[in-house]
Amino acid sequence: MINILVVEDEKKVSAFIQQGLQEVGHHVETADTPSMAREMLNAKNFDLIILDVMLPEMSGMDFAKELRSNSHTSFILMLTALSTTKDKIMGLDSGADDYLAKPFEFEELLARVRALIRRKHDDKAQLINGDLKMNLITRDVTRDDSKIELTTKEFSLLEFLMRNVDKVLDRNAIAKQVWGADFDPDSNVIDVYINHLRKKIDSPYPKKLLKTVVGQGYVLNKID
Repeated sequence: MINILVVEDEKKVSAFIQQGLQEVGHHVETADTPSMAREMLNAKNFDLIILDVMLPEMSGMDFAKELRSNSHTSFILMLTALSTTKDKIMGLDSGADDYLAKPFEFEELLARVRALIRRKHDDKAQLINGDLKMNLITRDVTRDDSKIELTTKEFSLLEFLMRNVDKVLDRNAIAKQVWGADFDPDSNVIDVYINHLRKKIDSPYPKKLLKTVVGQGYVLNKID
């Protein structure tokens, strides 16, 4: 069982999510507004926040940014009727760990929740490849002891690459692991994030780690 907070002002949607997740054994509470959610998060730890984009007071994206700027580490699954590539990138860059477009089937929501739970219970706290280090608990990433600031989705992408050092990962594998089973691997979102990541972990350093294997995918080279 995990503690989940649903931040959604549409009562029917909120009740639907709450009932479904409670039936599979999770503890679920709801909030109508960011201010209500803020009070609840200050009083209690939640493992996962299911956060709607269109909220009163402020957008879900702005609320996610606020949480991350305050070092809040709960996983965030963002719900929105906006489903273009640009909207997805904005949602993920705001601090969300995953993004689900409305309308959605409950089984798809549940699959996303399960994927995030697996990450929570991962017992390996740190991934290391030479001078590149990733702490899965504090979510700090450093190279040559210099801190690297990553968005939530960049972190997830790098985590997948670091778990598969020296393995060529094709677009289908990356799409399924980092963005979810229904993500279109032909979307340019993967290319956008690979380029962002390359600029942050490679460009400032003489030894390059992240390589493109033409026609096959991407690989993070192992360094001693």
